[in-house]
Amino acid sequence: MKLLPSALVACLGVATGGCDIIYYMCDEPPAARLEAPALLSQTGLYDPLASDRVAGDVRAFRPRFELWSDGADKRRWVHLPPGARIDTSDMDAWRFPVGTRLWKEFTRDGVRVETRLLERIGEGDGDWLAVAYLWREDGSDADLALAGVIDARGTGHDVPAAAECQACHGGRASGALGFSAIQLAGGGEGGGGDGDDELLDLDDLVASGWLSEPPAGAIEVPGSATERAALGYLHANCGHCHNQARPAGGASRCYDPDNELDFWLQVDRLQSPEDTPTYQSAVGTVIAPGDPGASGVIGRASTRDRFVQMPPLGTELVDRQAVEILEDWIREMRP
Repeated sequence: MKLLPSALVACLGVATGGCDIIYYMCDEPPAARLEAPALLSQTGLYDPLASDRVAGDVRAFRPRFELWSDGADKRRWVHLPPGARIDTSDMDAWRFPVGTRLWKEFTRDGVRVETRLLERIGEGDGDWLAVAYLWREDGSDADLALAGVIDARGTGHDVPAAAECQACHGGRASGALGFSAIQLAGGGEGGGGDGDDELLDLDDLVASGWLSEPPAGAIEVPGSATERAALGYLHANCGHCHNQARPAGGASRCYDPDNELDFWLQVDRLQSPEDTPTYQSAVGTVIAPGDPGASGVIGRASTRDRFVQMPPLGTELVDRQAVEILEDWIREMRP
């Protein structure tokens, strides 16, 4: 039987050995973070919904490196309040103005399943509303699904419960993981699936005056095509948990791994692949240069055992292409 991650806490202490993976335990969000509109059509994304056309003040974007979601096609949009600017004084941790909204739509096996909403509702780092909407079969609207849905609309896709969103988004102070300097630079290399030719990128944000401080120069992930793809994959799929700048976790660890790994790319540490936190923390620990078979990162990425797999959330299928990229990358490293 499939379980949503929050249900896995029930395995603690059972005869299987107790599971003992306390980072699966996440606090329930405060009530204020669950006060969302009942319908997707009420969130400001579509105008009008019937034509599937987004509102005029909403812009599509695509991150350079995508989170693996079992092959689902995704579209993403952002809305910034009129006249507002993103505080980019820390280029690796953007602080968004209250009223910022981001949406992400998932289509699995040709079926539009859900659209997630992330909205900044207060000044604190954790003041984000994070919920999902389940699309109706007739496509007329999508309904708020606070409890999540397993195998939604007859697909293998699980819609997350609102209580599970913090597991990923709580790993960085900025809250919005895919809308960042690293992810919007580079013309969308590595991304895909939005079906929109007019995608917002970092240059557009600078030109529009949406950033309080523009980046000092071009932002380029270093290395060969294989190195860039591997570093980007780990950044997007592992960095929100495995980084050394996580906010305080509160009462629970909530996907806060108890180790020193850091896969989050940083704007000021891109001089070479070896300069990145990934190399500094992972090579020699979970990465054995020249030997993919001896590298723990390959074992974790190659399985979908719930208590071993990486990433641990939102996926039940191995990303074979990513595993091949990681293997090639490690094989090319000098021992």
